[in-house]
Amino acid sequence: MKSFFNLLKKIGIIILLLAIAVFVFLNLANYSSGFRAGVPTKISKKGILIKTWEGTMNIGGLTNTSEGAIPTTWDFTVRKSADSVIAKIDRAILEGHRVKLIYNEKYVRFFWLGDTRYFVYDVEVLETPH
Repeated sequence: MKSFFNLLKKIGIIILLLAIAVFVFLNLANYSSGFRAGVPTKISKKGILIKTWEGTMNIGGLTNTSEGAIPTTWDFTVRKSADSVIAKIDRAILEGHRVKLIYNEKYVRFFWLGDTRYFVYDVEVLETPH
């Protein structure tokens, strides 16, 4: 009987270690990396207990209807520690700049990290307004 409980204990430890490894992988690994260009329209700090920076960018879009262009938006998250990124996005919104947002896409979205799987870590201004 004692060996049965030892076996269960070992299996439990293995399952726990596997669960921790999967969690760490999903939290740290990137599914994809890339960039999107457009005009940022919003950046806001959201949340009740856990605050995250959430933004929206108009990346444009065309249609064949008589109405012409229909805006296409892209939602993204900025980590709390990326103050310079938030400042660049804020300035681009105020001055109407078109920007290139460089991001990492995660495998899953954890609620305490943000509302999206897209985490912006750098901003490049593409042009000045006319």
